Amino acid sequence: MAIKVGERVPDATLYEFFEEASGGCALGPNAFSVAELTAGRRIVVFGLPGAFTPTCSAKHVPGYVEHIQAFRDKGIDEVWCVSVNDAFVMGAWARDQGSAGAVRMFGDGAAEFTRKLGLDQDLSARGMGVRSQRYAMLLDDGVVKLLHVEAPGKFEVSDAESMLKALPA
Repeated sequence: MAIKVGERVPDATLYEFFEEASGGCALGPNAFSVAELTAGRRIVVFGLPGAFTPTCSAKHVPGYVEHIQAFRDKGIDEVWCVSVNDAFVMGAWARDQGSAGAVRMFGDGAAEFTRKLGLDQDLSARGMGVRSQRYAMLLDDGVVKLLHVEAPGKFEVSDAESMLKALPA
């Protein structure tokens, strides 16, 4: 069953790759608790089927990178991209997308977070295994305030522009 507006986001561990050691984080994959990162903060999280896939690379991530200042202007502390890929792949994709300083690229390699959200999908028939549905949500202190889940094969409600329009002022 998928998470709903008003529910607390489940805790899980997400992984992020850093090119340079800084702020107490080492090179390579670093593990982060969703509960700890969301506490007392407003975060937009968008999930997608996979790094380097066509819609995700051409539209989904670039839209959030392009509009990062508008999100900040609306009081959003961070924007996260979560995909069922490992942190190394997400790090390479972050370099490719130029997302540093704008969108945090988190790997959910075992689909722990995605499954706990109830937003997983089985794309084994297409050779991709378990992946995330395409979605975007607003978390306020760890509670889901907005949730936009795409219909299969669509890209209409989880894009940056749609989320910006839906965000409270």
